[in-house]
Amino acid sequence: MIAQPSLIEYPCDFPLKIIGHAQQNFSESVLTIVKRHAPNFDSATMETRISKQSTYVSFTCTIQAVSRPQLDELYRELCDHPMVVMVL
Repeated sequence: MIAQPSLIEYPCDFPLKIIGHAQQNFSESVLTIVKRHAPNFDSATMETRISKQSTYVSFTCTIQAVSRPQLDELYRELCDHPMVVMVL
């Protein structure tokens, strides 16, 4: 398999949208994972939106991405979390 060149130039600001069930401690769990992979992420910049029925919550975190492996590992850990429904 031939590695394809990345369409993203690193380092760059990279927005992530994390969607999950509105549960207690979900935001803390997301922040812990994001900061593990992007230690310089400022949690004060995280945007939060709650669904009309208050069933779901989404967080937008814009991180400083430094490599494709960093993003792959971050996506993998977020997607494996039981409270996360989707990561965009």
